[in-house]
Amino acid sequence: MKKKLNFTKFSIYFDPYLFIAITLLSVMGLVFLYSASQGDINTIVKQSVFVGFGLILMFMMSQPDPDFYNTFSGVFLIFSLILIFATMIFGKEINGAKRWLDLGIFTLQSSEIIKISLPIFLSSYLYNKPLPINLRHTFITLSLIGFTFLLIARQPDLGTGLVVLMAGAYILFLAGLSWRFIGTSFGIFLLSLPFLWNNFLEPFQRQRIQTLFNPNADPFGTGWNITQSKIAIGSGGINGKGFQEGSQAHLDFLPEAETDFIFAVVAEEFGFIGVCILLSIFFFILLRCLYLAFNARDRFCRLTIGGLSLVFASTLFINLSMVAGIIPVVGMPLPFISKGGSSLLSFYLAFGIIISMATHKKLMQH
Repeated sequence: MKKKLNFTKFSIYFDPYLFIAITLLSVMGLVFLYSASQGDINTIVKQSVFVGFGLILMFMMSQPDPDFYNTFSGVFLIFSLILIFATMIFGKEINGAKRWLDLGIFTLQSSEIIKISLPIFLSSYLYNKPLPINLRHTFITLSLIGFTFLLIARQPDLGTGLVVLMAGAYILFLAGLSWRFIGTSFGIFLLSLPFLWNNFLEPFQRQRIQTLFNPNADPFGTGWNITQSKIAIGSGGINGKGFQEGSQAHLDFLPEAETDFIFAVVAEEFGFIGVCILLSIFFFILLRCLYLAFNARDRFCRLTIGGLSLVFASTLFINLSMVAGIIPVVGMPLPFISKGGSSLLSFYLAFGIIISMATHKKLMQH
């Protein structure tokens, strides 16, 4: 006999704190983007579609049990790698970089997907390994991280590559990597910097690093982005110049105002107070994720929440540091604020998985 469906056991998995904070950020992003795009309705409509779909995606990804992600983490990673290779072969080249795959409906930046799939796979691989993580597991993990990083760096997309590199390193660290290994690796990295500088970085990437330390050497060339960004941030003052009153973006002094440098638009138009409100929401999301990680049901969930949260934090840190002139310009969007569908959807995907890891609790066995 067929069993009747018991709808009383149906549950919806949902974290109101993250959902409200992310929805608020998304709405604020549309407001900021409207000003940065100088009122371009087409841009706002397209971004609004991504926001609406992204919120639905986040809810959908929060419903499966974490065991689902643990089981299919390898499939997710392989699919992401296939997208990377497809981009290398069939990708759309823009400004000398082949990072985008034209899917007809929209253009996908494939590296945005792998920065989510890699931490999940590494969490699945390492969660049940004895502590401290031995050299064999460490070598396998580092090999996969390095391979993925090189694939993305060849596009070239050093910014996303660094986030992927850090994402893998976070998981390895959270999984119990020994401090001796960390110290030794850091020392080797420092010693290899001259080799990396001469043999790994592209000429334009070396130029960006040089510009960071002396932007006035070429103020109308390579130093233009950082200089105009600092002017925009500084001119905002305490209260800002007002909505759509920012001169740097609206007079086309500020480059990439809708994407990489949208934070400078926020600072100029809404001032120190507006910046503090925006950063407070980001900080609340990170604190909430930290709380959820500590209270997750098992090690796999803790590693996944921790890894994906730190991907979010790294992206935020790189963008803010880049706009403020602390690190070289690498091309990194501000999460939930900058224009762009791939980055936006990747973070909705990540937070949907975080909510899944946090809200599913194992039943007590009697």
